[in-house]
Amino acid sequence: MTKKQEPYEEGKRAGAHPLLVVLGILIGLWLFVALIVPSSKNKQVTGTEGPNVPVIEDPEAAPVMFKVQTTILDMNTLGLVVPSQATDSQVVGLLKRLKQARLDGTLGEQLPSTTPGHKLGDHAVADIFIFSDKQFAGEDTIRTLARGAHAPGTLYPNAVPFEVAMEQIRGHYRIDLNDTGSPDKGSLGFADESGVRSKHYRRIF
Repeated sequence: MTKKQEPYEEGKRAGAHPLLVVLGILIGLWLFVALIVPSSKNKQVTGTEGPNVPVIEDPEAAPVMFKVQTTILDMNTLGLVVPSQATDSQVVGLLKRLKQARLDGTLGEQLPSTTPGHKLGDHAVADIFIFSDKQFAGEDTIRTLARGAHAPGTLYPNAVPFEVAMEQIRGHYRIDLNDTGSPDKGSLGFADESGVRSKHYRRIF
């Protein structure tokens, strides 16, 4: 009859070999770095992410004409329409012209008031959407955009879906003079407050 082996015997190593433990830790760290932490090859260089990619502007591009299609005072919102032939460079130029007019105090000469009688001015708060197709520049579509990407689709079942409406926006200019740090935000395309962006979204200012 053999003697029952005790859990620990003097002179005999208990547990795994120290080298195996060290090797296991090194392999674990390597896997963590390789799989969890993005490699430098996969990181986007600062300044080249979607919101900050510079748009190549054409200084020779003629200023684009626009028409105010929709005004929604209770939402401080305007829908503008530019010709379908308008280039991205021309839309960028329009955004910058509107911003300069806002800074000069002459925006009211080009656009209806969104905050009439407000102590900060007639465009203290404004969401200006630029479309090429006037059928998407109507009140229903703009209200869909204002509700945001995560609003229930059953809320207004006959409305244009948010994802469809978002892709129709050529440019977006947001004014909020209550935000003294960044009162003007302009972009090609559109980005929802939740971070949902249209495919051709580019931050301009």
